[in-house]
Amino acid sequence: QVQLVESGGGLVQAGDSLRLSCAASGRAISNYIVGWFRQAPGKERQFVVAITQSGGNTNYAASVKGRFTISRDNAKNTVSLQMNSLKPEDTAVYYCAASLRRIAVPTVSSYEHWGQGTQVTVSS
Repeated sequence: QVQLVESGGGLVQAGDSLRLSCAASGRAISNYIVGWFRQAPGKERQFVVAITQSGGNTNYAASVKGRFTISRDNAKNTVSLQMNSLKPEDTAVYYCAASLRRIAVPTVSSYEHWGQGTQVTVSS
């Protein structure tokens, strides 16, 4: 089974950018749809974006569309999330998740494997 480790979180100001990475081990990430989710304190985990195995299809939440970009490098077993024009409401722990499904379903229950998360804090 695949193990996922996120990195790249931090504290930034509104309008800044961050790039998160999700590194996979144990199994080739090319087998999996990969999604990013986020969870703010006291709130449910929320879908952000997902990308299919080949990278040919993506699915963005409306709140991040046009600001965030997901990409994957199957040769390096990594998936990245470029976050631009960050807002204070983007503050959350960001999780990388993987699924053997073939459709980028935006629900927590559709993903079998999860990383430990990385904190993103955006100050106003």
